[in-house]
Amino acid sequence: MNRFGWMKPALAAAAVMACAVPALADETGLAAIHSQQRERGGKVCFVDHYHYGSSSGKSSKKAAIASAVKSWADFTDFEYGSTWAHWGLASSKSVTCSGGDGSWGCDINARPCRKGR
Repeated sequence: MNRFGWMKPALAAAAVMACAVPALADETGLAAIHSQQRERGGKVCFVDHYHYGSSSGKSSKKAAIASAVKSWADFTDFEYGSTWAHWGLASSKSVTCSGGDGSWGCDINARPCRKGR
């Protein structure tokens, strides 16, 4: 065996592992640290863990909400994976905006949810 002979078994093992868990590819695994429950519509949500998003200095309330939702989704995706990062599926949503004259900001929070399996 040459000095790189160990690489073949290691690469084979890595390939098997990559193929073995494709359904979890968009989850970080951290969601398991929070209690979860099935809710209306069959989705699964964190019981009492919220994520927050915010925005400021936007030209309209609509733009401020969109920016805050992106902030919420980006952090949720970072922490739990894209499976959990859908504002449309989130529960217990709260949106508070303020501003006017071309400078809007919003603070949002919600419990992340994913589609049920």
